[in-house]
Amino acid sequence: MKFFTEENAELAQEIIGRYPKPRSAMIPLLHLAQEQEGWVTDEAMTEIAELVGTTSAEVLGTCSFYEMFKRKPVGKYVINICTTMSCALMGAGDLMKHAESRLGVKSGGSTPDGLFTLEGAECQAACTEAPCLQVNYRHQYRVTPDQFDQLVEDLASSDSDIPEHGVLSQIRQHIPADKFVGSTPPEDVVSAPVWLSEAGGQ
Repeated sequence: MKFFTEENAELAQEIIGRYPKPRSAMIPLLHLAQEQEGWVTDEAMTEIAELVGTTSAEVLGTCSFYEMFKRKPVGKYVINICTTMSCALMGAGDLMKHAESRLGVKSGGSTPDGLFTLEGAECQAACTEAPCLQVNYRHQYRVTPDQFDQLVEDLASSDSDIPEHGVLSQIRQHIPADKFVGSTPPEDVVSAPVWLSEAGGQ
């Protein structure tokens, strides 16, 4: 039985066609699988391996390397509170304790209704806006406990424009065939890239 829906199977072929080597499409296909299911299942990795001509073990190796790919079901909204230096100095620890109390779960857990997963995270590259967090990888800055409570209420009531976990973009990329870059497989390259010669390289 196939993992991808008929629509996503067609999209997967379009994504693969953007690359000179099918294996280069592995990460975009993992994102597509996670968007479909909310997490990356074993069945998804098996099918991706078949599509790009590699092993499911290699797909697992790629999937498990990146934090954004989830290997088990998570909540509709994954809340990642930054725990590194700038945020820690600005109260991230207290914010995490408040979040755990508000949601009734410890960091790494999900609420029984499947709505929220709470996690600690490494630096989110917003150190001047500490303490910060992300909801499904959308930033929230200088978050206070009261603001956290309001955020949770808004998400629970669907009074938010944040899409559910797994949705990278609300606008699907589509590249018409006549707009492809025309990538050349590495083994077929016989001369230096144009940008290198224009920059005075050898």
